[in-house]
Amino acid sequence: MIVLLTMPLGHAAVIFLQHVSGKDQVVSAGLLLVICGTALVLSGLYISRDLIATFFGLFGGLFVWAGWVEIGFEYHARQSGIEPLMQNAEVVNKPEYLLMPSSVGFFAVIMLYYLFGIRTGCRFFLWFQRLVRIEKSMESVRIPRNTAMVTFMEFIVLLWGFYLLLLFAYDVQFAGDRHPFTYFIAFGSLLWSVLLFANLLKIARLDYAVRYAIPTVVIFWNFIEILGRWNVFTEIWIEPSDYRVEIALMGLVLVILTLSVLPGEKGMQQTDQQ
Repeated sequence: MIVLLTMPLGHAAVIFLQHVSGKDQVVSAGLLLVICGTALVLSGLYISRDLIATFFGLFGGLFVWAGWVEIGFEYHARQSGIEPLMQNAEVVNKPEYLLMPSSVGFFAVIMLYYLFGIRTGCRFFLWFQRLVRIEKSMESVRIPRNTAMVTFMEFIVLLWGFYLLLLFAYDVQFAGDRHPFTYFIAFGSLLWSVLLFANLLKIARLDYAVRYAIPTVVIFWNFIEILGRWNVFTEIWIEPSDYRVEIALMGLVLVILTLSVLPGEKGMQQTDQQ
């Protein structure tokens, strides 16, 4: 629930900052988010409690994504004069989402590094490396594990990858939002997230559970995003000024849930030491 709530609240925060700051100050607001997010991640490098370091990486990733990617792409799209994609007098894709697919080359470079250049703890990468039989050649090449940085990178890369997947699926030159491929992504993501959630319920360690919840939520959010695209429901986080009470309650629940799990993690650490 903690990780799930970061998704709509992250959307709402970006749109709120864009409205409040205006076109002239939105870049400053984005830079402030980046600075806060970077500070959280760097602070997490020196925290010994894995759960707190995990939260620092999670929220640091959320702030950096919002400031550097969402607001950053919005700024460059506006500077480049990119117009939103319209259909039936409604905005189908914002200018920043028309620009974001251009980053697919950078994403591919990062994937090449993780798939062929280094050995990590990600099960997908490990499975792929075993499949192509290169895992033994990378036994001596490992990334030093830091909980905050691992969480940060996991959040950013997953969000980035599935953003690109959805944007290419929505593009009529590739598929379209009513194409069978998009239906496959929607309901395939729903099934995948249910299987991940079943595994998540079996995890006892809170810090690992939060990190495992990140792919579970991001994959599930594909289904939510596509339902919103199909106008199945109203995405209140896209219009936070019209749903202030609901957004505020979601934020309050996020804070309460986050604070409530911290004593439990400390107690588990003390039990492990005993």
